[in-house]
Amino acid sequence: MQYDNSSRGVLFKNDRKEKETHPDYKGSYTDANGAEFWLSAWIKKDKNGNAFMSLSTTAKDEAHNKGMQQARQAMAPQPQEPFSDDIPF
Repeated sequence: MQYDNSSRGVLFKNDRKEKETHPDYKGSYTDANGAEFWLSAWIKKDKNGNAFMSLSTTAKDEAHNKGMQQARQAMAPQPQEPFSDDIPF
């Protein structure tokens, strides 16, 4: 019998958190259609001081594509000033 992992996920404490904006927990999950997502969670408090988790998801292929796009932009030639034939003297 094969284990059905759809509509399930995991979260692990983020031991690489360096800034307050970084998630407290990170992990992944697979939806009922088999699509895979990165999962991030932050521990927050409501106005009464009760703790809760705020969640965010990013499609794994979307995150990969965004990272590749940022790398391409960083490696792209930067615009240069137009060349001028004028001699300043």
